Amino acid sequence: MPGSPVVVVSPAHTWGRRALHLPDRDALIAGDALVTPDPYDARTGPRVVAGAATADVPLALASLDALAVTGTRVLLPGHGDPWRGGAVAAVEAARTAGRPD
Repeated sequence: MPGSPVVVVSPAHTWGRRALHLPDRDALIAGDALVTPDPYDARTGPRVVAGAATADVPLALASLDALAVTGTRVLLPGHGDPWRGGAVAAVEAARTAGRPD
């Protein structure tokens, strides 16, 4: 497969949630596992989607580890602009933002 994407299991926003790590592009397509503005409450910065739209909030927060371990430089969220500060920093910022309401 071109680019050899790696599937990253990241459930909780929805139960079957997956992200795609593109090592040759140093990028991670995170989708709604982590967003930069929350489309439900307009809070900005990397975070987990609002609790009302997340199937399992504790699992969503735990799933962030799978994103961080990729170590990618560019994270492409399902909502918001690309995050170019690295997956580890995005996950740290999401954890600092805390539990979604």
